[in-house]
Amino acid sequence: MIANTQNSSISDHQSEINHARRGRPSIPAALVLAAAEGLFAGADLPRAVTMDAIAAAAGVGKGTLFRAFGSREGLLDALWAAKLAALREAVEGGAPPLGPGGAARERAVSFLDALLTFKLENRHLIRAREIASTGIRQSEHYRWMHGLLASLMKEAARGAAADVAGYSAHVLLGALHIDLIEEMLATGLSSSEIRSAQAALARAVIDDARQP
Repeated sequence: MIANTQNSSISDHQSEINHARRGRPSIPAALVLAAAEGLFAGADLPRAVTMDAIAAAAGVGKGTLFRAFGSREGLLDALWAAKLAALREAVEGGAPPLGPGGAARERAVSFLDALLTFKLENRHLIRAREIASTGIRQSEHYRWMHGLLASLMKEAARGAAADVAGYSAHVLLGALHIDLIEEMLATGLSSSEIRSAQAALARAVIDDARQP
């Protein structure tokens, strides 16, 4: 549950005074993101975590959050990006099958498996961004995921049309939406069974899109 933040709201001006008295610079973004993650992890409902609650937990004014992140969705995207950094590094510079140099078909399958594992390990964060927020497909991290997957699928499908590869990438990413994952878990499927089914689906979609 979210801790009671009544009477803990801090104005921008007061937060600046507090930090000046302590002889510290402004709170780093990492501390704000850590405070936000703690609240989301303990919340029964993602929408219950407000910018006011995050500001209070981080010890800054709400206006400071909006100036730094633009919106609640922007803050969630920044938190997601921080969590996703290790995966992006593995994709862009790691060893095959996830990193460059491997066969495109298996790299696409490995990428989807890594995304599924990431979502399973960060369900509270993913739930907050995918269910309780808006504009997920316009976010930078989704555009990166979709662009990479569509490119891999086009290569793996031996020159499939760009629109086919792009549509197929949206479909496969849609199958990883957190509410669907949690529904499958609730019906008794294990994480390993979901991962196996996802890999089979990805291979089937890629093979079906291959040019004769």
